[in-house]
Amino acid sequence: MKNQIRNGILLGLSAATLWGIGGTLGQYLFEKRSINVEWLITVRLLISGSGLLILAQTTNRNIFSIWNNKKDLIQLLVFSIIGMLGVQYTYFAAIKHSNAATATVLQFAGPILIAIYLALKKKRFPKKLEFLAIILAVIGTFLLVTHGRIGTLSISATALFFGFASALTLAIYTLQPKRLLVKYNAAVVVGWGMLIGGLAFSFIKAPWQVNGEWDIYTFSTVAFIITFGTLIAFYSYLSAVKMIGGQKTSLLASAEPLVAVMLSVIWLKTTFELVDWIGTFCIISTVFLLTRNKNVS
Repeated sequence: MKNQIRNGILLGLSAATLWGIGGTLGQYLFEKRSINVEWLITVRLLISGSGLLILAQTTNRNIFSIWNNKKDLIQLLVFSIIGMLGVQYTYFAAIKHSNAATATVLQFAGPILIAIYLALKKKRFPKKLEFLAIILAVIGTFLLVTHGRIGTLSISATALFFGFASALTLAIYTLQPKRLLVKYNAAVVVGWGMLIGGLAFSFIKAPWQVNGEWDIYTFSTVAFIITFGTLIAFYSYLSAVKMIGGQKTSLLASAEPLVAVMLSVIWLKTTFELVDWIGTFCIISTVFLLTRNKNVS
């Protein structure tokens, strides 16, 4: 039992770390190698989705059973386009128009939207911890996007739009497939979500429409984002959820924005002032508060 908990914690932290690294590497590709964000999303989803489905099939899962139920198939399509594709594109678009640190922190407002939605659904006022988390998220977001100066934005309006859209689609990505995840293996649902999302986005940017500056660094970075930052990260996260539960795993995921911020500041020389750090910790602290509220589901 102790080994299972230890392994679950290690897998959860590994997933969060790989996601943080992947976001920062995405910023590097956009800024230094002129890689198209839409192309990266298409290729990332197609390859990672195929890989997850292959892994699921090797564990004796019937990956096609989800296609036999019309209602489940419709839910899968909604999850694939709005949830999976939506959260992937808005996150990387936010990185392109700002930086990995800011985009990752803004995306972490997603759990607050989930708490608000659940409170409205249950027709109740947010509990004390939820209310405190909401206040901290608002303060943190305000500090991050304005540097504490009312009436001014420290990031572009486009970056702010995609940052908030990323938080919203993260909430949808988390809540919408709940029934599917009860009925089917998580790797099957996420794998099909990625593959379908990638196929749909191919009509926007086909995988063979390659541009940008390609060298050994570009190839290595793209390979890392697809293999480690997506396929292995998602599989590790799902394995951690199975071992230690969703609540503890989501708490460990708070390492992601910290990794993204540290890498962006140290490696890419992203400017991050004291007020940005304060805003970041305000938003990250909401995850700790929400996971302490055992009545939120």
